[in-house]
Amino acid sequence: MKKSQSIEQIHSKSAQSILNEDVKGLKRILPFLGPAFIAAIAYIDPGNFATNIAAGSKYGYLLLWVILFSNIMALIIQSLSAKLGIATGKNLAEVAREEFPKPVSIGLWIQGELVIMATDLAEFIGAALGIYLLFGIPLLEASLIAAVGSFAILELQRRGYRSLEAGITGMLFIVVLSFVVQMFFAKPDVPSLISGLFTPQFDGLDSVVLAAGILGATVMPHAIYLHSALTQKRIVGETDREKKQIFRFEFIDILIAMLIAGFINGAMLIVSSALFHKNGLFVEDLDVAFHYFGELVNPISATLFGLGLLIAGLSSSSVGTMSGDVIMQGFIHFRIPIYVRRVITMVPPIVIIAIGINPTTALVASQVILSFGIGFALIPLIMFTSSKRIMRSLVNTKWITVLSWIMATIIVALNIFILIQTFL
Repeated sequence: MKKSQSIEQIHSKSAQSILNEDVKGLKRILPFLGPAFIAAIAYIDPGNFATNIAAGSKYGYLLLWVILFSNIMALIIQSLSAKLGIATGKNLAEVAREEFPKPVSIGLWIQGELVIMATDLAEFIGAALGIYLLFGIPLLEASLIAAVGSFAILELQRRGYRSLEAGITGMLFIVVLSFVVQMFFAKPDVPSLISGLFTPQFDGLDSVVLAAGILGATVMPHAIYLHSALTQKRIVGETDREKKQIFRFEFIDILIAMLIAGFINGAMLIVSSALFHKNGLFVEDLDVAFHYFGELVNPISATLFGLGLLIAGLSSSSVGTMSGDVIMQGFIHFRIPIYVRRVITMVPPIVIIAIGINPTTALVASQVILSFGIGFALIPLIMFTSSKRIMRSLVNTKWITVLSWIMATIIVALNIFILIQTFL
């Protein structure tokens, strides 16, 4: 632990040197990189795999623009979350506890815990499914192996934030590499790809439902809570000038991380379009997609898909556990050991696997719950970051405030649409 503390102290001193303008060039960015990469893991969880593969196989490149649109939204939302932590030294849940009446805070905490359970369900099942597909291990046994893997990632947190950031970033780049190779194998149609990326269009009600599902799987409520916690005390600015500097550097971190997450989501849909839609195959189940990768391309392609699913599930499940810790501590000022939380949140997905529910069906159900929770995180975030009293010099500009409320309206409306379509 002393070693991790010394590493963090070194980075803190490096950051202070940068704020004092003692360091020039690209080295100025390095101490500020990391928080957004952890938050970005939430944007490539197994729920994204399911929606992107389904959208690409059914509509080809048609809905690729939705991923671009979702990623721009995610960039702005995560920027607001990071800015809240930098400006106040508190995370979103802590600010909400101070600003809202106690019954409201408790209500937000309860729905936040439900969101974390849904998040963990999707991510843990995704990791278990990845192990099952790669090694042929039955899902129940695979889920127990995934549990051990998720504990190993949480151990990085005990070693300090730099170790955790390095571990999560490494896993993120493995997923990137797997889909770079997948795109090489798939040989997508570039003109159709470009058209789908920059031409907003739909093809009937089902395409609207899938587009809403893509958006719901991209903008994740727990990532909003977590990002503010990752920046609140990591590098502390003493003056308004220093806080503005920190935010400028953190925005670069967010931009890079969201570009990577956007590439991965886009690559999923592109590969599905080039392989499945081209061959007239509509694929909704991830295990079916895995087998088609092996048949249509080669076993290496199937292995890369399974590996990406496994790593995305493991890393995002640990990030979900961290988010749950932030939500509980922030809203009700109570904390349980993170390993105890990890055990508690593993029970529902293991039970679901044990009773034989289809994993992809469980993933879709989890996205419905996440759709319900997004407004409860996003609306308070916009309220707080638009308040001069709370944010001081980092308060949102008028155009950011207007744009944020427009985004919130679109996101909440689409998620209500998902809920209505699901229950009908």
